[in-house]
Amino acid sequence: MNRLTRYLLGLFAAEATALFSVAISILFLVECLRVVDIGSVRAQGLLSLMAEVVLAMPSVGTAFLYVCIAIGLARSLRTLQGTRELHILHASQQLPVLLGAIAIYAALGALLLLLVAHIIDPAATRERDQMRTRFAADLVGRSLVPNRFAELADGVTITIGARGAGGEITSFFADDRREPTRRTYISDSALISADDVGYALQLRNGTIQYRNPDGKFSEIGFERYDMALERLTGAADKGPDTTNVNSIEIVADAMADGWTEAGLNQLAERTVEGLRVIALCIFVAAIAAFPSGRRRASLVPIEIVVLGAAFFERVIHSYGSGSTPLGPTIGVATLIAISALILAFRLRSILLRPRGAPA
Repeated sequence: MNRLTRYLLGLFAAEATALFSVAISILFLVECLRVVDIGSVRAQGLLSLMAEVVLAMPSVGTAFLYVCIAIGLARSLRTLQGTRELHILHASQQLPVLLGAIAIYAALGALLLLLVAHIIDPAATRERDQMRTRFAADLVGRSLVPNRFAELADGVTITIGARGAGGEITSFFADDRREPTRRTYISDSALISADDVGYALQLRNGTIQYRNPDGKFSEIGFERYDMALERLTGAADKGPDTTNVNSIEIVADAMADGWTEAGLNQLAERTVEGLRVIALCIFVAAIAAFPSGRRRASLVPIEIVVLGAAFFERVIHSYGSGSTPLGPTIGVATLIAISALILAFRLRSILLRPRGAPA
């Protein structure tokens, strides 16, 4: 790597780092407001709330990091255009060095996004889920006051008859009025327990009553029923969650038990985060890596153009992806194809130039 390449990479990285620092600071403050609002109900300590905010940053920051990387590249090329360094690079036939620096920058950015999406974000999500489970256990434990109704969450009411010396609960009753299905849990006794997965409420000798939105009623009796505490304190009917399983574990499970459609889709969704960096960097190189003789700045800032390209890719991703593992890559593939065509059009004079001709 020569000195010019190092200079260009440093310029690109400095712009992207400055932009992402501002974006992540704003996101951190917004997440603090959201979590503190929830924490005011949970009555958790400040350190616990701050830890939950920090653990949410990889998931929140991933959606903005690839845009910051692309905008950092665009702003750097705009600076080179303004100082006429971009003209000098083309006149001295250093375009391959410039494109090589952009390629290295895009590859490093893609590797960073892949590391966050495949490893760091699932680990943070798993730790945050465990923390929320502990919060739920603490909330339920403090709310179980004999012969008093308590509101655990919006639409969830709970009451008990008494609490024994060993923590056993008698005459347990919980009414979950959240959509889509209303549930009522009634049991003679209950006990809060912990296992490798998290905290659970063990109900004994009781019934579960269901009422569908159309008014149909059903009832199931049981001798023992283990219910995760998050079902009472969190979102209703979240379904199976694989966001807290890193890609190494997904691949290991697939090698042992065979590939599943859910596992392939999860890997594709995470891999496309790195591909977005490459797609946007190719797009930025196609529109900003070539000098212009215009004295006036463009009417549309280049940052808006990059955001528009990212929005276009997201729209294609949302409406064009199906249930197949290759579905999430449709938006990225479309943007790469368009950007490659623009780049090839801009390079046509260089590619067709006779060998040895002046720049």
